[in-house]
Amino acid sequence: MRHRKKVNHLGRKSGHRKAMLANMASSLIIHKRIETTVAKAKALRVYVEPLITKSKLDTTHSRRTVFAYLKDKDAVSELFRVVSPKIADRPGGYTRILKTGFRAGDAADMAMIELVDFNELALAGTTKKEEKKTTRRGRSKASKAKVETETAEKVTADQAQAADEKVTATEEQPKPKAKSAKAKAKPATETVAAEEPAAE
Repeated sequence: MRHRKKVNHLGRKSGHRKAMLANMASSLIIHKRIETTVAKAKALRVYVEPLITKSKLDTTHSRRTVFAYLKDKDAVSELFRVVSPKIADRPGGYTRILKTGFRAGDAADMAMIELVDFNELALAGTTKKEEKKTTRRGRSKASKAKVETETAEKVTADQAQAADEKVTATEEQPKPKAKSAKAKAKPATETVAAEEPAAE
């Protein structure tokens, strides 16, 4: 069981592991993207992200601390001059790991690790997605509310128009003439007369 064992030793002695991570971190900072195994990429992320955070404060002490880990002057210069200004507003999460399949020789799980703010295609893709209209079968809550409002307004307008037409039609029709009192009384007497023989 691996209880309380958070560090992946990567099958190497500590000196070999530290040297390898320093080289990979330098390569990542200089090239902005490298391909490696998933296990090494995860170990590298834990190694390099604190150094990137340290680079936000450009002091001699920060540079010396980062150089103690990277052991490469070019990588330190690149980190403080190029990478640091771009990630200044980001509160962590500077790297992204993307799985790329399996290696042909030993079927190792491969991945690409990159600096998030330097992937121009992904950044351009997010802006395009925002601009592009998506066609979906379902409707969002906002569009449903808009459709319901438009339908209600249309129904109200139709009802108002129908009411106006009804009022206009009633005004145009001539009123029926009122029947005289004699005409009303005559049928009543006829009904009484008709009822009397039936009673006999």
